[in-house]
Formats: sequence, C-alpha cells, structure tokens
Amino acid sequence: MTNSKTNAKVDEFLSKAKKWQDEYEVLRRIVLDCELTEEYKWMHPCYTFEKKNIVLIHGFKEYCALLFHKGALLKDTHGILIQQTENVQGARQIRFTNVQEIVAIEPILKAYIQEAIEVEKAGLEVEYKKNTEIMIPEELQNKFNELPALKTAFEALTPGRQRAYFLHFSQPKQSKTRVSRVEKCTQQILDGKGLKD
Repeated sequence: MTNSKTNAKVDEFLSKAKKWQDEYEVLRRIVLDCELTEEYKWMHPCYTFEKKNIVLIHGFKEYCALLFHKGALLKDTHGILIQQTENVQGARQIRFTNVQEIVAIEPILKAYIQEAIEVEKAGLEVEYKKNTEIMIPEELQNKFNELPALKTAFEALTPGRQRAYFLHFSQPKQSKTRVSRVEKCTQQILDGKGLKD
C-alpha cells in the first residue's frame, strides 16, 4: 500500500478508533488494493471511483462492516450482503466481528468491490421508491403549517433523510409522543441534518 493513496483524515479516524481498529486496517488495505480513492465522508473512510461512492468502512457496537453504496445492484453470488434495515434501499453491508473473518474472504471482497466498480462504470442506478408512498404524519404537517421554514428545510433534505424522519415520527401510537418527536427534531431539521447526523 502506497502512502500517496491514503487520506490523512482516515489516518486520524483509524488512530482514534476505540473499537475495530485492526479490522478497519485490514479492510482499508483490501479496498486500497482495488485502486479506489480514499476519502473521508460522513465521518467514515469512504472509497470512490471517479468521484462516485463505492464502499464505506464503518463500525457498530456488535460488528464492523464494509458498506456497498449500490449493493442492491450486486449479484451477491456468495449470499453475504446484508440490508441494514428494511428502509435502506440501495446500500448493503458485509459484516465482521474479527480480522480472521475478513482475511478468510479477502478474494471474495475484492471481487465484490470490482463488481461494484463495474456497476458504476456501467452507470447503473438503484431505483428508489418515491417519498410520495409515505404519508406525512399529521403532527409533522401541523408543525410545517406553524413554521413554514421547517417545511422548506425538510424538503431540502435528501430523500433518505426525509424517509428516516417520516418513519421516526410515525412509529409511536400516541399523538403526544409523535408531537414530542417532531419538537425534539425541529432544530436538527432546520440545521439541515438527518436523524442520525
């Protein structure tokens, strides 16, 4: 691995990682072997091909993962891609709990990364469900009526961020809980941030 391919922000991210540090290092080496450009986006190492996102390395409490931005378009011949939640439309993960699991499938990972690059070269796009299929919760609509700037800020969010908020606001059975959630998230929406940002 040549240092010219690495990104200083990713170096810093790795040096500060409290968990999954060894796993991140191995995943980074594998991805860089595939000739992708290392960047730092969404507070994680992200790897691009001609400025298009291919994979992202991230960690959670129970596992770390290699996330394929257009994973839904990959063939997944080994059946290892995981849809993080039912609401994630395009991205897919391959999850790991230790370095040995990563090393054991290194050739497969490289093949998946190459396939993801080919998907990008071919200009393929994930067909996303439109937000029109999701009803705006009444409590959110009331807040939009009360505060038009909130509606403007909400409409400026990405479709994925809008969907996450819709789901978050719709889940509680009681209206007062839905109102409370809308209130708690109002400033975050006005700041142009998603639910998890």
